[in-house]
Amino acid sequence: MTRLVFLALTACLAAAQQPEVINGKVETRALARPLAREFHKLEAYASSPLWAAYTFPAVPGQGTMCGIDEHNNIVRLEGQDTLLVLFRFENRALDRVRVSSLDCRFDAGGLPFILFTGVQPSQSVDLLTELVRTWTASGRKAHFDSLITAIALNRDPSADRALESMLAPTQPDTLREKVLFWLASARGASGFEAVRKVLQSDSSDRLREKATFDITVSKEAGAIPALVESARKDRTLRVRSQALFWLAQKAGKRQSAVILQAAGEDPDPQVRRQAVFALHEIPGGDGIPLLIQLARSSTDKEVRKQAIFWLGESKDPRATGFFADVLK
Repeated sequence: MTRLVFLALTACLAAAQQPEVINGKVETRALARPLAREFHKLEAYASSPLWAAYTFPAVPGQGTMCGIDEHNNIVRLEGQDTLLVLFRFENRALDRVRVSSLDCRFDAGGLPFILFTGVQPSQSVDLLTELVRTWTASGRKAHFDSLITAIALNRDPSADRALESMLAPTQPDTLREKVLFWLASARGASGFEAVRKVLQSDSSDRLREKATFDITVSKEAGAIPALVESARKDRTLRVRSQALFWLAQKAGKRQSAVILQAAGEDPDPQVRRQAVFALHEIPGGDGIPLLIQLARSSTDKEVRKQAIFWLGESKDPRATGFFADVLK
């Protein structure tokens, strides 16, 4: 390959890794110093509004993220290998954060747009983690989700450590709840293990209750068994109840025996009632035969009553047949 061809290919690759910006003055800056240092220098300089951005290697399979502002026709069904994090500065302060696909077209609204190049993935994680800590300490909430998202979707292993550090009991539950979702949905086996640990032993009832949903978005094989364990063994009725609900939604008929057992054996009457409701919520009406079974044979008067109520709400022909038999 000649040097001329090599340079041409390099230029094409670099262009492919840059966002398409319209209605803005784009300036590309090769990173010569640590990212955090350049970021805060720019923040201190930004007396007037401006945008800054850089790319980072993305977790596979996350799809496109152009949202309602999409202007192109590209839909990468297998996701992209590169994403973009954008920052808006005004009055010498960070005003807004966004995460987006590189395929999107960006209208900068006539503002300067600075694109940092040469950013190492771990430097991005370090900067965003610092911003999370700062915003947490100050009580800022606007666009907080974007910071967590940009960490979670970074392919670098340092993102796992950063997110897990945010699960510490000393952190606010509002932060821990956001981190839980992204650990489950984007961080593979290591993220799943972190969420399972919370589900099994965290001291916060609220966080364990939240984790009953989050673990269902994990693609790991152990997600449903962990939820079954929570439905059977968690110390609080609210967590057991939520685990039963999500078992019905996500596992359906495959875990109906667990839900039926809870309806008959859980020590708390509220959980038993929730288990009856969960049978009603199994997709495709697969819980109807079990509701009929409870309505006919449960020794718990309240469980029978709830089963009959949800059968009536179902409008299922099998429920109609049950009522016809009872009224004979």
